[in-house]
Amino acid sequence: MKTIGFIGCGNMGGAIMGGLIAKGYADGDHIIAADKNRAQLAKAAETMGVRTTTDNLEAAKADVLFLAVKPQYYEAVITEIRDAVTEEQLIITIAPGWSLERLAAVFGKKLQIIRTMPNTPALVGEGNIAVTPGAFVTEENVETGLEILRCCGKAHIIPENLMDAAVAVSGSSPAYVFMMIEAMADAAVLDGMPRAQAYEFAAQAVYGSAKMVLETGRHPGELKDMVCSPAGTTIEAVRVLEEKGFRSSIIEAMQACTRKTRGM
Repeated sequence: MKTIGFIGCGNMGGAIMGGLIAKGYADGDHIIAADKNRAQLAKAAETMGVRTTTDNLEAAKADVLFLAVKPQYYEAVITEIRDAVTEEQLIITIAPGWSLERLAAVFGKKLQIIRTMPNTPALVGEGNIAVTPGAFVTEENVETGLEILRCCGKAHIIPENLMDAAVAVSGSSPAYVFMMIEAMADAAVLDGMPRAQAYEFAAQAVYGSAKMVLETGRHPGELKDMVCSPAGTTIEAVRVLEEKGFRSSIIEAMQACTRKTRGM
């Protein structure tokens, strides 16, 4: 069984570790997590039984290495470990803005690097992960990377020029959806529904609607039209959303997200 190392033991690193264990891909003895935050390490050790360390170089010896720190720490971490990593290892990154070219320049040598963009639903096994393998990744390691990532959701290979768009439509988009659920629940509370029930109704509506798009294969506009009866309540709500620029605001927000990613 391959050893899998994580430099960074936050939400995303923890989600992937948890997925690996839940799916039986790896056990705690074959996962090592490095972090400067001892409380996070203690939590990972207690809840998942993984090995932990405060030494990044120890985790960097793993067969598969995840760089799961925030983008602003990438250069410092790579500088610290670049002499320790080898061409045989598979390195998986999860940072927006860090292109394969930029990663190669900082590492300063030919390595097997897969660039990814996961999202927080990976915490509940429903992640959607964009994947771009680097030029030196073997076919076997591409499959290894996909197998690992699919332990916490779906993983799709895309060309790197679409990675910034993936950040906006997948990596950051759960925040937009959470805001919509919160707003829907607020409106239900305004109409008298208890808060906890309002969140459940709103969240289930979003979950069920997304499942319809994925499982029926129908265009979202067609599914929307199915709900909008002539002179009915739904089309009236849609009219107001259009009046308030609902779709335009989402598009503009995502474009802003993409611009921010390209500037990182």
